[in-house]
Amino acid sequence: MKKLIFSAALLVASALSAHAQTTPAPNPNGDTPAVATTSEQNPTAPVAGKNSFTESQAKTRIEESGVTAVMGLKLDDQGVWQATGTKDGKPVTVSMDYQGNIVAK
Repeated sequence: MKKLIFSAALLVASALSAHAQTTPAPNPNGDTPAVATTSEQNPTAPVAGKNSFTESQAKTRIEESGVTAVMGLKLDDQGVWQATGTKDGKPVTVSMDYQGNIVAK
C-alpha cells in the first residue's frame, strides 16, 4: 500500500515538474515601463486592463498632463478612466488606462 501511494505521489510530482518547464519565461526586455511616463507612452493607448488607479489618482494624473476642468470621471468596463475637460482652451474627452497612458481628443 505504501509503495502504491509513493508511486502515485512520484507520478504527480513528475507531471507537475514537466508542466512547470513548459510555462513561458518572463519577458527579458526590462526596458518596458510598467507605468507610462510623460516622455514615453504606449502608442496603442488607451489599453484595456484591470486599473489600479483610484479616482483621485486618475484625476491628478490627468490634470498633470495639462487637462483642466476635469469632469464626469468614470471607470468604464474596460478598465479605462474616461472624463471630459479642457486642454489648450479646447474641450476634450480624455482617457487614462491602467498603465497611466493619457489620451485627450
